[in-house]
Amino acid sequence: MAVLVTGGARSGKSSFAEAYAERSGDSGIYVATSRIWDEEMAERVANHRLDRERSGFPWRTVEEPLDLAGVLAGIKGELDRHLRSDEARPPVVLIDCLTLWLSNWMFKLEEDGLPDKRLNEEYRKLAEAVEGYPYPLLLVTNEVGGGVVPAYPLGRRFRDEAGRLNRLMAQLCDRVFLVTAGIPVELKSIAFKWENL
Repeated sequence: MAVLVTGGARSGKSSFAEAYAERSGDSGIYVATSRIWDEEMAERVANHRLDRERSGFPWRTVEEPLDLAGVLAGIKGELDRHLRSDEARPPVVLIDCLTLWLSNWMFKLEEDGLPDKRLNEEYRKLAEAVEGYPYPLLLVTNEVGGGVVPAYPLGRRFRDEAGRLNRLMAQLCDRVFLVTAGIPVELKSIAFKWENL
C-alpha cells in the first residue's frame, strides 16, 4: 500500500511519516533524496539521521538523489528473494522527499543540457515503480503552490512541476495525508466525489 504525505515546510509531515512507518512495520528503509550542498545542509542531514537512530526503530538509510525507480526496484527484488512467508511485516520504505528529488532532476537537466521532456520520463518511471511496489511505501512531498508566485522562471517552473508530481502520486496512492501545524488529515476519505453532485 502506497501512502503520500504532503504539507508545507516544517509542517510535521516527515515526523508523521516516520511515526506512521513505525506503526506499520518492524523495520524501515529510509530513502533520502537530499544532496548536501553546504555545511548547513550537512548538519540537517546529520540531525535527521541522529533522530532516526534515537527513535529506537531500526532504519536502514539509502541515499539516492535521482534514481528512485531503480531504488524501489532493487528493494522489491531484495524483499521478493529474502522475505520469508513467516515474517509478520516487511520493512516499510519511506522516501523523503519527492520535491527534493524533483529539484535534483531540474538542476541535472539544466546542468547537462537535457531536454525538459526527460522530466516526464522520470515521472513515468517513478509512477510505474510506485504502482508495481507491493510492500508498504510512504512518500513525503511538499505543497509549494499555496504561497507567493515565485519571481523567477525556474521557481515558477518548479512550483508547477511539484504540483504535477504531487497530483500524479496522489492518484497512485491508497491514502493521502495533508499535514498542517503537525495535524494530519487523510484527504482521500473526505474527498468530493463527482457522483455525489
